[in-house]
Amino acid sequence: MIQTTDYYRVKPVQTDTEAKSATDTIQNTDFASVLETTTTQPEKKQATEAPMDDIFLKAAQTYQIPVNLVKAVAKTESNFNPNAVSCCGAQGVMQLMPSTAAGLGVTDPFDAEQNIMGGAKYLSQMMDRYDGDVKLTLAAYNAGAGNVAKYGGVPPFKETQAYVERVMGYMAEDMESPTYTQEVREQNLVFTVRNSDRSYTYEDYSRFMDLFREQEALSRLDKFYKTRMN
Repeated sequence: MIQTTDYYRVKPVQTDTEAKSATDTIQNTDFASVLETTTTQPEKKQATEAPMDDIFLKAAQTYQIPVNLVKAVAKTESNFNPNAVSCCGAQGVMQLMPSTAAGLGVTDPFDAEQNIMGGAKYLSQMMDRYDGDVKLTLAAYNAGAGNVAKYGGVPPFKETQAYVERVMGYMAEDMESPTYTQEVREQNLVFTVRNSDRSYTYEDYSRFMDLFREQEALSRLDKFYKTRMN
């Protein structure tokens, strides 16, 4: 919530121009009453198609890891599906467990960008832990770093061993990830006004300022003509 720092009061315009009628509504009034006829705009959502490759590139550059590693993990984990949920509760493109996602700063695991960035961050952490060893990094991603430490390398689990081989196979391919449906949210800023219990959007504020500037200009014009007439 943004609190306005001052309380606006607008002086009346004394002029006979046609523009006066357009600003009559804000004479002898303040921000709150000027906007009494407006309503707070609800959050709007619209779906757009966005290339997932751009996110993989951003994630790889941000965390300084190979982009083909991030993409290969995503391909193996979910086949690039932002809405994928496993039987054990892993979610999103990179199949992050809720607790892991929270620890990586991911607030919406079904948001493709957040999920990929979170998965890339975890991969980067594992790469640092294992001095760039991709096999150990992948083993930890699949079976957990505890099991890698316990067995002193890739755990003897068939699933994990097959996982490591599969991901590394995808890394050798020149994969193109699909586009995905991205929800774009238009979040309006909300303003409050001192001595008023009403809330206003940024559009309301902009409208008020336009009217305010218009009336100030008319006031100066009116003073100018009165000075000339005198």
